[in-house]
Amino acid sequence: MRGSPSVSLFVFAAATFMVCCLVAKPTPFDRISVVANEQARRVEITIGGQPFTSYIWPTTLKKPVLYPLRTAKGTIVTRGYPLEQRPGERVDHPHHAGLWFNYENVNGLDFWNNSDAIKPENTSKMGTIVQRAVVFAKSGAQQGELDVETDWVNYEKKILLNEHTHFVFRGGPAFRSVDRVSTLSALDEKVSFPDEKDGMLGLRVIRALEIPSEKPEVYTDASGRATTVAKMDNAGVNGTYLTSEGKKGDAAWGTRGRWCNLSGRVGDEPVTITILDHPHHDSRSPGEPRLPHLLARPRLWPLRRKSAWPKSFQ
Repeated sequence: MRGSPSVSLFVFAAATFMVCCLVAKPTPFDRISVVANEQARRVEITIGGQPFTSYIWPTTLKKPVLYPLRTAKGTIVTRGYPLEQRPGERVDHPHHAGLWFNYENVNGLDFWNNSDAIKPENTSKMGTIVQRAVVFAKSGAQQGELDVETDWVNYEKKILLNEHTHFVFRGGPAFRSVDRVSTLSALDEKVSFPDEKDGMLGLRVIRALEIPSEKPEVYTDASGRATTVAKMDNAGVNGTYLTSEGKKGDAAWGTRGRWCNLSGRVGDEPVTITILDHPHHDSRSPGEPRLPHLLARPRLWPLRRKSAWPKSFQ
């Protein structure tokens, strides 16, 4: 598909884990640029001088995210809300922003659903991922790299997990890709991830890439909180899901697979977004990734694991 000039392809997969302690300035020969601005709480990633995405940690979100994501032609494929207001988009689930990584139940704390919309009486039940440092940012002719460190904390700011994540960004005339390798390390207590509906990797897409919604729906999380999603105008809405096991549309919900593909048209542009499981994972084993977990049609949730949780997620 990379050879087709008419298709914009996204790939989210795993890459080799690297640890460095250097921020290198881009040079004129660096086609893929990664530039950190920690004071502005963001890292800008450009390809061929054009914006691709940004790693951001605004004070209005409860975790860092990649936002927005663009095709090789510059078309944005991530929903704007809650960071931007765009006409015709859904304004449900304010914790759905860009591309993110967290989980619904970590020692009983909900990291997935946390947002500024949580009622005060429920904030003690929520977890937050706090950006600590940009460890490594490197531009290059073939790829850009970014290493970051974050902490998973409870309401009282106690750290449950340290996270070290390595990103690799690539792109060509008809594709953009992000590789992510995240290593989670527990500190002074056992940390468990019971099997839940939501986790670990989420991507909220624009309205055009949703599956057309035929009726209002209500979605309830593990704590019983319900969100009503109204039926909307389906004009231009044409997203279609397909997994490696041949599951399509709603049939892909919560099934196992090696990859999940979302395709559709955004205006006149054909767009394909694919999330890939790391090939070293044995998807037959209990606790290995189950993809996609489609909580609702606009989303791709590719990773679900049971309580036997390794430290490294690829």
